[in-house]
Amino acid sequence: MEAVLNVTFFQELLLSTIRMATPILIVALAELYSERAGQVNIGLDGIMAFGALVGFLTSYITGSPYLGILAGAVGGLLINMVYAFCTITLGAEQIVYGMAINIFAPALASFIYKIYFGISSTLAQATLMKVMPIPFLSKIPVLGPVLFNHTIIVYLTYLLVPFTYLFFTKTKPGLNYRAVGEYPKAAESLGINVVRQKYIASMICGALAGIGGAYLTTCYISTYSDGVVSGRGFIALSAVIFGRWMPGGVLLAALLFGFTDALQLRFQVMSSATPYQLLAMIPYLSTLFVLAFLGIKKAGPKANGKPYFREER
Repeated sequence: MEAVLNVTFFQELLLSTIRMATPILIVALAELYSERAGQVNIGLDGIMAFGALVGFLTSYITGSPYLGILAGAVGGLLINMVYAFCTITLGAEQIVYGMAINIFAPALASFIYKIYFGISSTLAQATLMKVMPIPFLSKIPVLGPVLFNHTIIVYLTYLLVPFTYLFFTKTKPGLNYRAVGEYPKAAESLGINVVRQKYIASMICGALAGIGGAYLTTCYISTYSDGVVSGRGFIALSAVIFGRWMPGGVLLAALLFGFTDALQLRFQVMSSATPYQLLAMIPYLSTLFVLAFLGIKKAGPKANGKPYFREER
């Protein structure tokens, strides 16, 4: 009990919370940009897996995790263009093709990894991105190391939250963007190119989800393996619902999952007699609990998940 009730424990717990919440937050924001344009993309897990592989391979070959992040964004974007073409141009069912991405992308990533490295019992290791402490701020007692001692991806991710809020609520392009997800036909009548906006939304979603996957293999762990995503794409999807399709709410949902995930890892260390599988369930059970009691009181954009067909003139 003494190991729990001390400043160092809480400091390390909060530090791990921020780091573990980061990939969830990146991918949840990716889904937010997608759904605000009416595109429900449940293929986030697959996009993350492919982004994780491409990011890892690039970092492994070049020695630069920054190039790995960039490659992960490109990989996620390309994978999501398959989903975009099928659902926007062909008007196919979004849920079906999202699940198809979840099956196709991880299998493709696993195939590429085995082709490059062969079948081996040891995992290749890549260079991890180094933390960048913010001068002066990182020296603040207790909270300094927790908030200001991270990689640049963490800083940019949390800065993306207020940017997203301002974009959707205070700018004309952001309001036009939201109109596509609410009333696409009315938006088209006002001169907004709905199809183009949906493709842009899919590109943003794919790039951010790819970065979320690449974060796992360039900033969090230094290797790639099947299952590295561990359902984080679905947690991100639920974070959007729990967050009421608003950036601030999405941030709180991501931090909740990051906190429970960091907490269960410490419980595993302190209670070795308890089966780790039971403790590993804590983040997912907390997500289900929150969704069951808090996440169903408000619907998303009205045209969410509905195919759009431009009327002939």
